[in-house]
Amino acid sequence: MSQARESELAEILNRDCYCISVNRTSLGDSLAAHLKESGVPERLLDRSSNLFSDSPVFMQRGHLRKMEQLIGAVENIARSTAYRSKVLAAAPASARQDLGPSGVFFGYDFHLGATGPQLIEINTNAGGVLLSLYLAAAQQECCDAVTNFFGKQRTFQDAEQDIVSMFKSEWQAQRPNSALRTVAIVDHQPSSQFLYPEFLLFQTLFERHGIAAIIADPNEFEIRNDKLFAGDRKIDLVYNRLTDFYLESPGNSRLLEAYQRNLVVVTPSPFHYALFANKRNLALLSDRAQLIELGVGEEDINTLADSLPATMIVSKDNAERLWAERKQWFFKPATGYGSRGAYRGAKLTTRVWQDIVRGNYVAQAVIPPSERQLLVDGKKQSLKLDIRCVTYKGEVQQLIARLYTGQTTNLRTAGGGLATVYPTP
Repeated sequence: MSQARESELAEILNRDCYCISVNRTSLGDSLAAHLKESGVPERLLDRSSNLFSDSPVFMQRGHLRKMEQLIGAVENIARSTAYRSKVLAAAPASARQDLGPSGVFFGYDFHLGATGPQLIEINTNAGGVLLSLYLAAAQQECCDAVTNFFGKQRTFQDAEQDIVSMFKSEWQAQRPNSALRTVAIVDHQPSSQFLYPEFLLFQTLFERHGIAAIIADPNEFEIRNDKLFAGDRKIDLVYNRLTDFYLESPGNSRLLEAYQRNLVVVTPSPFHYALFANKRNLALLSDRAQLIELGVGEEDINTLADSLPATMIVSKDNAERLWAERKQWFFKPATGYGSRGAYRGAKLTTRVWQDIVRGNYVAQAVIPPSERQLLVDGKKQSLKLDIRCVTYKGEVQQLIARLYTGQTTNLRTAGGGLATVYPTP
């Protein structure tokens, strides 16, 4: 199928197709079977929670190919000595050691712009991955023709096995001569986190595959006899969901010490964040002159130029220009996450602008998101969308869409939330 036909088909389906929906009974049953906390499935499936969208998103396969090319270019550059030296020189000492693991669940987030997919940011602790697998497994087509058109999807069991294999690969990269026995899923006050149910799902996932798992706050850790413990449980690997990416807060000090002393495997780690997800890196990756100076190949430079919006670090030197052009820019804290502290330039006040100039911010050219038209309470409504490519070692494991209204992505929009992605044939 030609690229023009692919684009037309995806656009038509996103505008007019309502025939693939979620079997919420099936979704609830699968969540209940794997969750330890009673009542959680009901909370997740309550339509007022707006976590799961009933409708999928359609994307032309040519967009997926361009996304894969961009991800490949970033991964190539991140392996180069010159790039690593430049990026890691600005990172804390704790983030400069490469202990072997590649980092689980990278999230490359894209808007589908007028010229194709455009990379908005890279995350190294992408949430919602496991929830999205349950959602994809509960998608139901309205007829055999739809099933045949899009082809057979990857099974939940295969996806689950891939996740377990990934964590074992992370372990073997740092501990090649021993078996992975215990995983700690770690976040600050985990039971209060919005995605705590996903932590429970990961816990049961590991346990179904013979790996003991706990959910822990980093304050629970102790170092004894050169080993990391949570209570009386020795921890082999930490699945890190913390948003203190460099483990700099006092509450993370014991985890940081264990990581620095190579007493535990941490994935994703401060090293992965510094190399891939600090948003200051996007300014470097969108600067052709600097990339040439670092010895990056022409093909990778052109790929980045095609799919990465112009990005620059906000400073006193460029503040006057950026303020004058603010409607063209989106401003984000360089080490922030989600939508916290992010501002669209068109809505900036002078007071907030002064905070941005003094803070550690980047400016990225505005790329309006594409849209998906849905039926919400029986009425047609257009929601914005972004596409997340979940990757491991540069390979796309999963596609997730997030449907929303407002300035930035959220999981609080009626009819929106996490959505399954169907690439067109």
